Amino acid sequence: MDLVLQLLFTGIGIGSVYALVALGFVLIFRATNVVNFAQGEFSMVAAFLMVVFSVKIGLPYWLAFIVSLFGMAALGAVFNRAVYYPLRHRTYLPVIISTIGASIFMANTTLAIHGPEPEVLSGWFDTPGFMLGPVYLDNQYLLIIVVTALLVALQYWFFEHTLLGKKLQATSQDKEMASLLGIPVAVMIMITFIYSAVIGGIAGILVAPVLFVSIGMGATIALKAFAATIIGGFGDVTGAIIGGLALGVIETFGAAYISVPYKDGFAFLVLIAFLIFRPQGIFGERVAEKA
Repeated sequence: MDLVLQLLFTGIGIGSVYALVALGFVLIFRATNVVNFAQGEFSMVAAFLMVVFSVKIGLPYWLAFIVSLFGMAALGAVFNRAVYYPLRHRTYLPVIISTIGASIFMANTTLAIHGPEPEVLSGWFDTPGFMLGPVYLDNQYLLIIVVTALLVALQYWFFEHTLLGKKLQATSQDKEMASLLGIPVAVMIMITFIYSAVIGGIAGILVAPVLFVSIGMGATIALKAFAATIIGGFGDVTGAIIGGLALGVIETFGAAYISVPYKDGFAFLVLIAFLIFRPQGIFGERVAEKA
């Protein structure tokens, strides 16, 4: 039982990272009806920005974190204007290809600047963790869980109780009607891209002390997060969160009880099972089309 509790805690911690990135997938999909395949690179770029400001330049950790998030907000705005906006009136396929191209561009630009060697980023805390009964609580995983919970709660409050949040929801539901009601749709989509880049960046910075900061970390996280969005129900915010947490737990238990080398494959086995038996996901609804 002690091992089960330990694995559950670790799985929820890594699953929280998947949930944050999956949330970025869902928000952009609901606002633009396209999948942003560069979402994982937002996490990678933010982690490298944190390394630059905290390790290379030597800024205090909290200040490097804030500056990195401002950098991610700027990247989100540029991404919207350069990648999505010119193709906004095209079908979804050119936009998806554009996001894939942007993902490759960001990865290779980072590789050219930093080189292929992984970087090490320290965490927020001087001590690694503490024991709570039989379970060892790693401080970084605990921080990831707490920050994810706070962000989810803050997002719920923002979308349900603020005027800007309601405008963003209206834009995601029907852009043409929102425009007729006087809502600046282009601005709302810009804000969505900025917000998605920031939460993707937060996920990358939080997981960086657990993993090495490398060029490939964004792609790995993005693939798991994309699987989480499908499992939870594509386009559903709650589904993205539950799907991310579930994948983290499944991956952790699979690595402990079945095989460590194949731990990255368990997420995709679950994804394949959902695509076969419940393609609409946990919270998705089956859509019927009339002939």
